[in-house]
Amino acid sequence: MNPRLERLHAYPFERLARLTASATPPRHLKPIGMSIGEPRHEPPPMVPEALRANAHLLGTYPTTAGVPELRAACGAWLERRFGLRAGSVDPATMLLPVNGTREALFAFVQAAVDDRHDALVAMPNPFYQIYEGAALLAGARPYFLETTAANGYMPDLAAVPESFWRRCQVLILCSPGNPTGKVLPREHLLRALELAERHDFIVAADECYTDIYLDEACPPPGLLEAAQASGRARFERCIVFHSLSKRSSVPGLRSGFVAGDPAIIARLLLYRTYHGCAMPVPTQLASIPAWRDDAHVLENRRLYQEKFERVIPILKPVLPVEKPDGAFYLWTEVGADGDDERFTRELHATQAVTVLPGSYLARSGPQGNPGAGRVRISLVPNVADCVDAAERIRAYVESRSA
Repeated sequence: MNPRLERLHAYPFERLARLTASATPPRHLKPIGMSIGEPRHEPPPMVPEALRANAHLLGTYPTTAGVPELRAACGAWLERRFGLRAGSVDPATMLLPVNGTREALFAFVQAAVDDRHDALVAMPNPFYQIYEGAALLAGARPYFLETTAANGYMPDLAAVPESFWRRCQVLILCSPGNPTGKVLPREHLLRALELAERHDFIVAADECYTDIYLDEACPPPGLLEAAQASGRARFERCIVFHSLSKRSSVPGLRSGFVAGDPAIIARLLLYRTYHGCAMPVPTQLASIPAWRDDAHVLENRRLYQEKFERVIPILKPVLPVEKPDGAFYLWTEVGADGDDERFTRELHATQAVTVLPGSYLARSGPQGNPGAGRVRISLVPNVADCVDAAERIRAYVESRSA
């Protein structure tokens, strides 16, 4: 077996299952799961309708490059969403459909890393665990950039030694961030592009939460937007990852796309042709109307905004919760003892609410584990359940204080 598998850590939800296995919540309380970032809003009706209408195509092998209509819809959405120049995204050479960003992020790193050299893949810490696993299995070393309250939850690119940038092959950014919800400003993206050009590495932006934000006047900027504004017309050294999972509340559809530098996309297409992970044709055709429509996304975003508006006032008296820039998480400290595992286990045992220990989403460095003492609360249940869960969390915190 591949010896690199031994370097992988247990996945956070595996650890969570072990942590709560011996706890039996009260039977009279409805369990409310807030640990996984799994959207549960109603999907837009055009998606299941298109799946049903195209079910007869399940007998057709899909091509890895996908149908031209889907690539065109995704390219048009990029131009519309990020204000890119009309026609600047060539769907034929700058874009590929993928089975969700999780699969695509992993595949991309395998294709991008040259393990003949002492390669580094830089990533935020805390982070989406696929970043680390992909780097390790590609033969690279993860290099963690801490994102904490002290640095405004933004990776401090200026603090990285030049010697490390020279070994860097991929810099992964996530905006809005998971779990922090931090939106990276355009200036930060431009700084990353300047470093990539100087040291010849790729900037990979996980933007799967880009349509989940709380201020309608300030949608998060994107990497391609920054690239084009700085004169990089062909998005040199850039690749972005987008998904319908969060945008359209269809995580089970496993539909997304990657876009960017055509030289990178061409090599990724070659890799994926052998990888054998083409998106089924009915899924592709069901994705087209979702990328073409923005009205359902506005309603989806309104629901998240309502959840934050109702949940934060309940929790604010007992926890230092803050409204994030984007995504649908609360990333909060747990209290005086700073034991995020204890908080999670006892909350589950006494209130039937499940959250995720922050330490499970990060790795320890010289300053300790940047996720320790925090939990991630995922506001994915319906509004009523989120309010109920907030009341229970408050009751648990108050009981601890008493």
